[in-house]
Amino acid sequence: MLDRAATGAALLCLVHCLLLPLALAALPTLGTALAVPESFHLGMVLFALPTSLWALASGFAVNRSRVILPLGLAGLALLLLGLCLPAPHETVASVAGSLLLCAAHVGNWRQRHGAALKRVASAAVEE
Repeated sequence: MLDRAATGAALLCLVHCLLLPLALAALPTLGTALAVPESFHLGMVLFALPTSLWALASGFAVNRSRVILPLGLAGLALLLLGLCLPAPHETVASVAGSLLLCAAHVGNWRQRHGAALKRVASAAVEE
């Protein structure tokens, strides 16, 4: 199983290294060719709000982290603020909110899996 995971990671790294420069070079063209309606942003925020709140709140119930939940709430607040701001400021608020929200979800995931690993390890020791 570890070999499969390592192979998958190596392939993802390869794809990332080869395609990222092409994607960055194509962004100006893609931005005009693939115009995204404003309703898309609203739809994404409406999707992110309940799913993120549920995931972060349930994670808080397990690990009681004083950082992860406020970080996620700040990210969601910035995403909501981005809906109200004009174009250049909207982008800054949305990117900052997305980064904060991603950091909160990664921290939440790590805390949950760390707690699960501790439970498994303590159960193995008890046996």
